[in-house]
Amino acid sequence: MYDTKFFLHPVHDWQRRYEALRASFVERLPARIIADRFGYSQDYVILLRHLFKHGKIDFSEPVPEGKSHRRRVSSPVREKIRNWREKNLSAGEITECLSEDGIEISVRTVERVLREEGFPKLPRRTRLKMGMTVKGANIPEKSRAISVRDMDGEKIQSPTAGIFVFAPFLAQLDINSIVRSAGLPGSKVIQAKNYLISFLALKLLGTERYAHVGDNSFDPGLGLFAGLNVMPKCTAMSTYSYSLDEIHLLRLQKAFVKKGEKLGLYDGKMVNLDFHTVPHYGDESELEKHWAGARGKTMKGALTLFAQDAETKLMLYTAADIKRSEADDQVLSFLSFWKKVHRGVKPTLVFDSKFTGYAQLSELNRQKIKFLTLRRRGKNLIKKLDKISPWKRIHIPHPKRKFPNPLVHESIINLRNYKGTLRQVVVRGNGHEKPTFLISNDFEMPLEIMVGNYARRWRVENGIAEAVNFFHLNSLSSPILVKVHFDVLTTMMADTFYTMLARKLRGFEDCDAHKIYRHFIKGKGTIIVENGIVNVIYPRRAHNPILRAVPWDDLPRSIPGLNNAQLRLSFR
Repeated sequence: MYDTKFFLHPVHDWQRRYEALRASFVERLPARIIADRFGYSQDYVILLRHLFKHGKIDFSEPVPEGKSHRRRVSSPVREKIRNWREKNLSAGEITECLSEDGIEISVRTVERVLREEGFPKLPRRTRLKMGMTVKGANIPEKSRAISVRDMDGEKIQSPTAGIFVFAPFLAQLDINSIVRSAGLPGSKVIQAKNYLISFLALKLLGTERYAHVGDNSFDPGLGLFAGLNVMPKCTAMSTYSYSLDEIHLLRLQKAFVKKGEKLGLYDGKMVNLDFHTVPHYGDESELEKHWAGARGKTMKGALTLFAQDAETKLMLYTAADIKRSEADDQVLSFLSFWKKVHRGVKPTLVFDSKFTGYAQLSELNRQKIKFLTLRRRGKNLIKKLDKISPWKRIHIPHPKRKFPNPLVHESIINLRNYKGTLRQVVVRGNGHEKPTFLISNDFEMPLEIMVGNYARRWRVENGIAEAVNFFHLNSLSSPILVKVHFDVLTTMMADTFYTMLARKLRGFEDCDAHKIYRHFIKGKGTIIVENGIVNVIYPRRAHNPILRAVPWDDLPRSIPGLNNAQLRLSFR
């Protein structure tokens, strides 16, 4: 039986707060008296007043013991909860998903629904199994091969969508056939073609190291280009590169250059050759020291070789497993390779004085291969210049040449370790303090052409500089030379694809890879897969009209890594 004690001496907490606030606001009693009457501190009374004024106190009477106030959950919500639990989502994760859909339900309610639906509790999982690291960062999916049917209906916002511009050129060179000819290994989950295209994708984007592939781990668009759900992780790519041997790389290079030869990418009449030292700073590596021209000193590193088509400026041969004692014979190794892939006119080889020795020049002459190089000049050779005559002034037909009218002196000479005679041309007035001594076994080439052809040897040096600056050739990740060769080879392949694209871009035919990337490749896009067709839509950009003018209909409209799925490019 209730009486006045129910109001003067409340038992329940909610009623005590009510009576305390009533005494404060209605009876206007001071906080000290209210605190003594209801067993509160003065500070708590002040806090109650503050909470009440801001509507933060609930005076609803709690549910009596033995009774439960259960929220009714509609059938559509139950269906959502069931679907999410089938995907192994916890009650807390399901609550978050419902909240995103505008449905506010407590975790306990979700747990009750799951019990009623017959779902057992999930076993305790680590954050790693839940797809989270210890610090709370998301973990990307495991890479696996996909088909265009798996992606049907998907819409992807990709920050690297520009790379799909290269897909027609990969298809034109038939990259899948190249992989088969090379016999590259694959794995149970990822095929060889997907691995190679993944490496090429990183090169085409100018990625410095394999370790930086993590920057694109959550980009399904880049994975789609390689025929995967996402790009392989750094460990997988590094492990794969170690699985390749020199035979694989030689076959890959041969198959690639053969395809390029069939497409007419190379002129092949004149080839520039040069060495490049990729520096390595590891203390425990056993790499030899080689001359690094860019640094003007010898340093430990991997000696690599580049052969460039002088007319098209395309790299057509690389080598990396070169010891210092084997350097002089590399010109013969290149010649052996080139004879296997090129038919027709034998090339004229152009290189500097330290590229090979006179004995190797003699062997080239025996095989009827024309060459153009420098003679190693000494002090005695310089002293004899004053006695040389006559000198002839020639004009080099090059519009941008700073010194187009040098003086030349031509003679026939014999050199030690060289069997036969050589044509020597001494050049003065070409912008250098000391004269240049050109030697060649081509006695029919006009003087103007001869001097101009050697001057164009700088193109191979520019090509190497571009490989260093954009393709990060000098970012040596391993002292294992086979792995270095694979990196050099993919650099050559990526450079070829950039050149193929540049030839289609009106006004940008001679631009380097960095400029092409900045204007045409770098940028986001929307990828929509619908009815077996991959539609890549690019937003408005200043250079889109040039891309629209490319004759895409004359190129294969397919994605080699995605089993040649049909590709459609749209430039707004």
